[in-house]
Amino acid sequence: MAIPQSTIALVYDYDQTLSPRYMQDEVLFPEFGINPASFWEKCNNLVREMSWDGELAYLKCMLDYLAMDGVSNEKLKQLGANLSFFPGLPDMFEEIEDACLNAAHKAAGVKIEHYIVSSGLKALVDGSSLAKYFKKVYGCEFGEDENGVISFPKRAISHTTKTQYLFRINKGLLEYGQDVNDHMPSDLRPIPFENMVYVGDGPTDVPCFTVMKKNGGHAIAVYNPEDESRSSFKKCFQLSASADRVKHIAPADYRKGSHLRLILEQLVTDMADRILLHRQEEKESKTISAPTF
Repeated sequence: MAIPQSTIALVYDYDQTLSPRYMQDEVLFPEFGINPASFWEKCNNLVREMSWDGELAYLKCMLDYLAMDGVSNEKLKQLGANLSFFPGLPDMFEEIEDACLNAAHKAAGVKIEHYIVSSGLKALVDGSSLAKYFKKVYGCEFGEDENGVISFPKRAISHTTKTQYLFRINKGLLEYGQDVNDHMPSDLRPIPFENMVYVGDGPTDVPCFTVMKKNGGHAIAVYNPEDESRSSFKKCFQLSASADRVKHIAPADYRKGSHLRLILEQLVTDMADRILLHRQEEKESKTISAPTF
């Protein structure tokens, strides 16, 4: 039996998508006196010279640099309270439902959920002022030793494995104990891809952009309008004009009336209208008229 597919999912990358600064650079490195240039040089050397996966390289370097500080996941979470975001956040998360969903949509059960899928540190996002708005946050994680000190990578999310989490959202299998590879008919998936929008910032999001496009979802590439080098814009432009990965690009400005906000609101409104129409047609098809005389 098919289930109501009335949820709209807005899925976001984090670094350079919701925030203009990399989370490590903003709150972690200053706290522990880590030089960003030397840190990333060490990471890149592991990747180039020893063929490490990029995400594992940076998690390894993070543990090396923090080894003497006895850092816990709770400490990382506390640091996350100092993260900053692009204009319009977190206000947009409170405003977009009322901006897009009318009484008929809500009566039909249409709702919006927000998710983060990032290669950044989950603990930092969990401590941020954004965390309460998200149904689920997926990111890299550290395990702790018997003293509560982070001591090994618990979970690494790469640019390609991020796509797994799109399918978790699609199937409603949000917990790690649930096997995302289990077969599930399309009419039993609570959030079909056509009810999803993925927002990312560049080439690292290409696998997710590709999954969205292939499965009928929507994707937006955002760029930092304050980037004077224009490299942020150029990445997005190429993804749209040359690589045909995304249909929409916009400055990362989430305020009311901004280009990005208008795109998001239109996509959500169109999806809500389509869901409502489907529910009405479904109801009508199952209604049997009483006999007339």
